[in-house]
Amino acid sequence: MNGNMVITIGRESGSGGKHIGQLVAERLGIQCYDKELLALAAKNSGLCEEIFETHDEKPTNSFLYSLVMDTYSVGYNTTGYVDIPLNQKVFLAQFDTIKKLAMEGPCVIVGRCADYALADFPNTTSVFITGNTENKIQALMERHNLPQDKAKEYMVKTDKKRASYYNYYSNKKWGSSKSYDICINSSVLGPEKTADIIIEFAKKKQEQLNNK
Repeated sequence: MNGNMVITIGRESGSGGKHIGQLVAERLGIQCYDKELLALAAKNSGLCEEIFETHDEKPTNSFLYSLVMDTYSVGYNTTGYVDIPLNQKVFLAQFDTIKKLAMEGPCVIVGRCADYALADFPNTTSVFITGNTENKIQALMERHNLPQDKAKEYMVKTDKKRASYYNYYSNKKWGSSKSYDICINSSVLGPEKTADIIIEFAKKKQEQLNNK
């Protein structure tokens, strides 16, 4: 469907997933989208950016979910956002934006079910970044200036939210090795070398596809 190299990154809280995604993008000379995706989705859909921030990687109730999947399956675009619930609009706008970015050029996209949104894009490399618990807690303590217990609580809540969102909107399980092309523990080699491995894997996958 598309020849652009796209790398999607799922990540555990404190694993450095965003930073690693930025390193990958910098070394490849391409764009990295994380929170930037929310602003783009808001612009493309005409919705307020604050709405996307409020609903960012948060699941809704099962009834709304079933409606989302029904409407999305028939190909809603921005012109079809008028008469559907707000949560559906946010979901659809983000997925449409992710697909648009992948069509426009190579990029790295962090979180937001991007691997699921790009399931039909063969040149997408899906990555999940985990880390050792103690390393993740320490990173969150430093990043958010939190005591150890609060950092652990933040980590657990954030991961629970991300898992619920991913499991809710995709047909896969968040953090499961079966859901991604490659899963890697950033605590083992650190962010720099983790980024190197991701780049090498993505390039090898691209070469293999090109040789078919």
